[in-house]
Amino acid sequence: MNKIACIGSGNMGFALMKGAAKNCGSAKKTKIFITDADAQKAQQAAKQLGAKVLASNTEAAKTGNLVFLAVKPQILSQVLAEIAQAVKERQSEKIKPVLVSMAAGWSIEKIQSAIGEKVPVVRMMPNTPALIGKGMIAVSPSKEVSKESISQLEKILGAAGIVDIIEESFMDAVTGLSGSGPAFVYLFIEALAAGGVNAGLAKEKALSYAVQTALGAASMVRETGKDPIELKNMVTSPNGTTVAGIGALEKGGFRAAVIGAVEAAWKRSIELG
Repeated sequence: MNKIACIGSGNMGFALMKGAAKNCGSAKKTKIFITDADAQKAQQAAKQLGAKVLASNTEAAKTGNLVFLAVKPQILSQVLAEIAQAVKERQSEKIKPVLVSMAAGWSIEKIQSAIGEKVPVVRMMPNTPALIGKGMIAVSPSKEVSKESISQLEKILGAAGIVDIIEESFMDAVTGLSGSGPAFVYLFIEALAAGGVNAGLAKEKALSYAVQTALGAASMVRETGKDPIELKNMVTSPNGTTVAGIGALEKGGFRAAVIGAVEAAWKRSIELG
């Protein structure tokens, strides 16, 4: 029987376990276990998922075939110290437990060093749209992870969004782009709606138009396969409204600011490591 243990029941941990329940639970071949420093929070998550709450992080490490480390980077060292002995003791098992970390900046090597052994580790970076099944999820497995475990993980994560297996060397860049990116998009939508309000629209109406505009534009890029520059040119007529608006964006340093935001997030991810 497949057993998935999740240390931490925050938004992201819950979203991924929701995907696990959706993709694996119906076959009744997978059991989900949760632990959290906030016992009440863990109980609430378990009730919604049909999961079982474990008493400690150590118990989670002793139970799961996949052990999700859904905690903040700042406390991952503490969690790894708690579970290290239990993880090492299970390395003699036929199917070794796999640690799945989503902590920004924590490399596979750093996680293995904290455990004190070359255990199977998957480093991943999801983003918040995973909460509604629209996430972008980058995955980097260590060489100790079996093909069967990678396949199982892809199935679990597939319910939360698009799964892409990449080289670990790109993970900090992914963190800066798709990990932090939703916040940048939300800021753009907020500003787009504010512009609509300044032009006379009611706030609710302006937000509705801004959201659908952003959603539609993103869908155009994906569904047409065209370069964003080509799609931009389709909207832009000589001496028209769009040209005026783009001119204002360029004057305000829009492109440079967005590029700078991704680079700043990327560098911070490296610093956290």
